[in-house]
Amino acid sequence: MDSPRDMNQEILAQAANEARGLAIDAVHACSSGHLGLPLGCAEIGAVLFGNSLTYNPDAPKWLNRDRFVLSAGHGSMFLYSWLHLAGYDLALEEVKNFRQLGSITPGHPENFMTKGVEATTGPLGQGVGNAVGYALSGKHAAAKFNTADHSIFNHHVIAILGDGCLQEGVAKEAIAFAGHQNLDNLILIYDSNDVTLDALADKTQSEDAEKYFTSQRWDVVTIDGHDLTAVADAVKQAKEDDNGRPKVIIAKTTIAKGIPEVAGTAGGHGEGGAKFAEEARKGLGLPEENFYISDQTKSFFSEHKEQLLADFKAWNETYEAWKSANPELADELSGNVANAVPSDLLDQIPEFDADYKGATRASGGEVIQAVAKAMPSLITGSADLYGSTKNYIKDGGDFNQNNYAGRNIWYGIREHAMGAISNGIAYDGLFRASCATFAVFADYLRPSIRLAALSGLPVTYILTHDSVGVGEDGPTHQPVETVSGLRVIPGLDVFRPADAEETAGAWAASMHRTDGPSALFLTRQNVPNYSDTPVATRREGAYYGGYILKKETGELNTILMASGSEVEHVVNAAKELGDGVRVVSMPCMERFNRQSCEYKQSVLPGSCKRRVAIEAGVSDLWYYYVGDSGTVLGIDRFGISAPGDTVMKELGMTADHVVAAVKELA
Repeated sequence: MDSPRDMNQEILAQAANEARGLAIDAVHACSSGHLGLPLGCAEIGAVLFGNSLTYNPDAPKWLNRDRFVLSAGHGSMFLYSWLHLAGYDLALEEVKNFRQLGSITPGHPENFMTKGVEATTGPLGQGVGNAVGYALSGKHAAAKFNTADHSIFNHHVIAILGDGCLQEGVAKEAIAFAGHQNLDNLILIYDSNDVTLDALADKTQSEDAEKYFTSQRWDVVTIDGHDLTAVADAVKQAKEDDNGRPKVIIAKTTIAKGIPEVAGTAGGHGEGGAKFAEEARKGLGLPEENFYISDQTKSFFSEHKEQLLADFKAWNETYEAWKSANPELADELSGNVANAVPSDLLDQIPEFDADYKGATRASGGEVIQAVAKAMPSLITGSADLYGSTKNYIKDGGDFNQNNYAGRNIWYGIREHAMGAISNGIAYDGLFRASCATFAVFADYLRPSIRLAALSGLPVTYILTHDSVGVGEDGPTHQPVETVSGLRVIPGLDVFRPADAEETAGAWAASMHRTDGPSALFLTRQNVPNYSDTPVATRREGAYYGGYILKKETGELNTILMASGSEVEHVVNAAKELGDGVRVVSMPCMERFNRQSCEYKQSVLPGSCKRRVAIEAGVSDLWYYYVGDSGTVLGIDRFGISAPGDTVMKELGMTADHVVAAVKELA
């Protein structure tokens, strides 16, 4: 590959202007989009895709490619233009159909829509966290799979962010984590144009970016972002320095460069400059033809692609030699990439003693040991709460500067970043990510959970202390709305297991689900083990989402249902109410709703209208199951500071309340 000094600056400068033209024309065509970044970072794109990035357009998921993340995802036309020019499977017609129904060029980049898009970005700052997750995954992969004779992972992660990303707290948390963990395979390019959406940046910020990044143990360089040589030299230096510090290139740019009417102003951020398309095209030296790409630019990227393919071929020879020399590692890696999960995973989780009585966070802590043994791809982390969330993998080691092979990630009190970093690990597709915090803090990482669901990422969230049963810590730490608040996110499976065996089933179901995330809500307080019901029934019940825990012994006249710790109350109530009562445990509404009509009818037959549900949380979602004739006992208020049992009783979470509710029904 040419060195930066020898690169064809003339053709890259021309390509930069043609990429500007593509962005202007695409945004003008649909009267929607963001021109500021695609125009302001055009030279950066030319250097990255025309000189500095290692990639293979024909193999977008090549294991050792450089990962490029556009954190400032509103500038999506930057990415689409360069993916097209670089030879990815993104036809010019798709660029022309920017933001249109059915196109693979949506308003913000979506990883499942467009080849070459590494992460679904748009919510500012999330992409920074995703890039840190990619870098973490890269370090972990190198530590696990590289050998003294063969290095198959030595790529870099490059992300472009703007002032908006840097103002978001999630980015700051991720930046602090990356600096502390010495992720020197990470390069951020800060598009520092001194403009945000509403106004010039000095309206809302006065931070010295160089001093900030230096304080976080990053290497920092400031350059002219329109100087091709300066950009190339900075990226080259950042790649060559393996000094234990992540790198940031502060690139001073002019937002919307190429449209004088709005360049350097807040008006250049969005589509405001698109109306000046004709004049801008002339100013950039482009012909009148819309979506113009010169033969010289096409030829340059075609030749560059051949060079990239030669690099890929050389790496592949190393990879094949590594596979031959390390068949067990090769099998493990191929299994990881394929998202393989042992078909007998549930059988590899030991059964609990019949008289086991512990919190589901405790049984979850035992289950994860078995899962981790069966699945070497699993890594986990906690927001400074391992002692409480119980998800530490024993003998897994700590991921840190001295042991990147460690499977336990210490995130510190950084739930925002923990979620975004976990998504980055999942995007990379080499390892299975899980992370943990108290349930009441789930909203700190909710945007990441939402993006995981949108993007189909198999992340597992372990959320303990799941109800007012937390007790003395009081209402600030007692979630009431949190479980239902996550249940309404499309594509997220929310589990609230009732006992140790349901917890095992929930964990296994989470691992077997490879097309989306799962949240495991686990108790702080002890719960019974429902050993009167076979272990297999309870474990499989988690797979089905809802099942008959206790079948009526006479003619069915009442159905009691609950999840989690409140299952104990419906079990006890059924004993008092007689032989016509069925008890249904509902550990995961989402999975139950996906079952066949026949199965759902077998659990909740429409002929039985006499139904009561109880859960220590807001009641609304349960009405879907009890219907107009039934009753829901919930907690539609905040909690109380008192011992957990006292709080539960005070707020009506008892078997007596279930019995009374049934007797009040017709």
